[in-house]
Amino acid sequence: MSILRIAIAGAGLIGQRHLELIQASDSCQLAALVDPSPAAEAVAQRAGVPLFPSLEALFEAGRPDGIILATPNQLHVAQALTCLQAEVPALIEKPVAHTLEEGERLLAAARRSKVPLLVGHHRAHSPILERARALIGEGRLGNLVAVMGSALFYKPADYFDAAPWRRQAGGGPVLINLIHEIGNLRSLCGEVVAVQALASSATRGFPVEDTVSISLRFASGALGSFLLSDTAASARSWEQTSRENRDYPSYDDEDCYLIAGTQGSLAVPSLRLKCYERLEERSWWKPFTCEVAALEREDPLARQLAHFCQVIRGDAEPLVSVRDGLQNLRVVEAIAQAAREGGVVEVSQD
Repeated sequence: MSILRIAIAGAGLIGQRHLELIQASDSCQLAALVDPSPAAEAVAQRAGVPLFPSLEALFEAGRPDGIILATPNQLHVAQALTCLQAEVPALIEKPVAHTLEEGERLLAAARRSKVPLLVGHHRAHSPILERARALIGEGRLGNLVAVMGSALFYKPADYFDAAPWRRQAGGGPVLINLIHEIGNLRSLCGEVVAVQALASSATRGFPVEDTVSISLRFASGALGSFLLSDTAASARSWEQTSRENRDYPSYDDEDCYLIAGTQGSLAVPSLRLKCYERLEERSWWKPFTCEVAALEREDPLARQLAHFCQVIRGDAEPLVSVRDGLQNLRVVEAIAQAAREGGVVEVSQD
């Protein structure tokens, strides 16, 4: 099997992380970097690959087998369209688009094209979520009834000092952090069809929210509640419980999701299961059978790269399609609208 040649657009932090993963892979090699900034020259020199100022310049010199778009959000759609036109498969970093309108434009183009696009919601490739999806799919929980989730963490002052726009509308946890959680919840529990939300900025007093309480209705009829805060001294977030990013301290006694069905419940990411042994005797007076599901840990970003290589070769369909990435954005935008206006906001589907 030939080694795939993959280019990276964007030599920032996430671009350099993708670079490291490509260099460690047996399935692909780095073909080039695309970035007009002067700082990118040193990154390309260290990697020993040519540097191009634009995708057009790269494609004129020769098309790679695939490209990773690790560029600013507002560039994602235009660059993905350029890749479709050049017939080069692309991995688009999340979010898939910076507005719903742009995302709709990309989705329409992607559906007209045979060129595959993978959206970089890397948590979807987590072995934790894969195992949780399997347990739910096997019917271990019965019919889903309720979901409780949280992303409670504390962002320090220098986070806001480094980028003052984070204190303004659009810079808060709803539009920056929540899209990851929505991707996880849709992956585990199915489509979100309606939302409600209450937002507060009482703790920091910034124009942007710091804490949000969210209600969710899923297509299955299950209901969910989710607490989001970037000013909570708590470890109940994916980063602090999954142990998938070693930059964050983690705590074995915490979970960030609890999914409950008619036969049992599953805590995530610990994968602690509580199920009734005899379904005909289900009662809160009866004890559960308790277990922890087995799991082999792997880096989701490395798994995503391996999957992208399969997508390029035509051996797999994108696990996270443009439609999936856009639907995550639709849910987040609906939550932001509900927090502003009050009431229930229906989430558009297609």
